[in-house]
Amino acid sequence: MGTRKTSFANGEFYHVFNRGVDKRIIFTDKYDMDRFFKSLIEFNVVDPIGSLYESSRNQCGGPTATKEERLVNIIAYCLNPNHYHLILEQLVDGGLSEFMKRLGGYTWYFNNKYKRSGFLFQGKFKAIHIDSNEYLLHVSAYVNLNDRVHKYGGPIATPVESKSSWAEYTEAGNNRTCEKEIILGQFENIEEYKEFALSSLESIIQRKQELEDFDRFLLE
Repeated sequence: MGTRKTSFANGEFYHVFNRGVDKRIIFTDKYDMDRFFKSLIEFNVVDPIGSLYESSRNQCGGPTATKEERLVNIIAYCLNPNHYHLILEQLVDGGLSEFMKRLGGYTWYFNNKYKRSGFLFQGKFKAIHIDSNEYLLHVSAYVNLNDRVHKYGGPIATPVESKSSWAEYTEAGNNRTCEKEIILGQFENIEEYKEFALSSLESIIQRKQELEDFDRFLLE
């Protein structure tokens, strides 16, 4: 098995993503997606918790980990029917790799539930270092609005809707899974960020369409 080219450093941001093997569905219903989302929160602790079941019994609905107890900061996320995107900031040595290793337990849950075996995801998770603040802002727009990039919930029929941090960024009082002030603190208000993100989305979709048109031209 090859060595990962990207090494992870504390205080740095990474765009992390993966999809189902052969582009297969990885969330077949809302329960699957909620289970993966809960893993994002419960497994983000320095001290191992065992299983989600053990964690829920011990915490009894208690607060999530403080920043000092976390492996990573979650900046943004989008869970789509057949793939996911995360923006993570590593907080402790080895934290990002350990966090993703724990999320890999979702494969066991999925295979056990649907009576299947083998790999669920397409190899190791992919990670791109976000090496500038401008890049971070644009990737936040891409991840927050990733379901719109792929038009899930529109012309594409899927078994479950996507789940992203867009609402957390744009609706007052929404849950606090993300350290969103790292992004929102750079804008005058939420409306200014919304305008920026939606404008970035238009450019992303346009570039995506241009690449698809170019690919079709080459195949003709």
